[in-house]
Amino acid sequence: MIPIKNKEGIVRMREACAMAATVLESLKPLVRPGITTMDLEEAGRAEIARLGARSACYGYEHGSRRYPAHTCISVNDEVVHGIPSFRRILREGDIVSLDIVLEFNGYIGDNAFTLPVLPVSEQVQKLLRVTREALDLGIRAAQIGSRIGDISHTIQAYVEGNGFSVVRDMVGHGVGVAMHEPPEIPNFGRRESGERIKPGMTLAIEPMVNLGGYATRILPDGWTVVSADGSPSAHFEHTVLTSEKGPEILTVPGLVPAKSA
Repeated sequence: MIPIKNKEGIVRMREACAMAATVLESLKPLVRPGITTMDLEEAGRAEIARLGARSACYGYEHGSRRYPAHTCISVNDEVVHGIPSFRRILREGDIVSLDIVLEFNGYIGDNAFTLPVLPVSEQVQKLLRVTREALDLGIRAAQIGSRIGDISHTIQAYVEGNGFSVVRDMVGHGVGVAMHEPPEIPNFGRRESGERIKPGMTLAIEPMVNLGGYATRILPDGWTVVSADGSPSAHFEHTVLTSEKGPEILTVPGLVPAKSA
């Protein structure tokens, strides 16, 4: 069963998603040569605390492991779940994925964005552009009466049509009172497959796109997912509300509750 949010749930989702987007936007200007991924983690942690929210990443359990940071900062071939470190110094030519997931008032906001540490190659610039455009197209496909597979197929067709590959081992998902709710939203698949889209769903749509092949592996830290061939990877994500008026992006900064300012 895919959770359907009522009016109160939607209000709370708006708040949590606005906070997640606000944190993400606060980190973007900090991405530059010489900064470490732990510097970004500390800035993100401070902003989450300022807003009165809680990181949904910190302490997240996967098997016997708990994620040790408040943000996920993934660099170059790291697809998702990169663990911040003072040893990871950003340099010109890198790309950096910022993934912010937080909880406020019992609901989760989830978003991600990949930035270049300029200058980067034309091929990497295209990777970022195509991945972001694939997200936009996937969101547009989240129409009432369509199916989850329509989102998946739209993303896959656009990415592969531009010469890149969509990651198969990690997928988008529903989000609400938990970080991961039904349904799974692969970035590949067939049209008219999967669950029917209904009003009141909140979906984390998130293309993860590799410049090379789609295969991935997990580093010994048990968290960091990297492209198997070492090629750069981009990741863009929004939390989206489905409605009769069309899909609405909830992860928009600046709409945080006054008491949290």
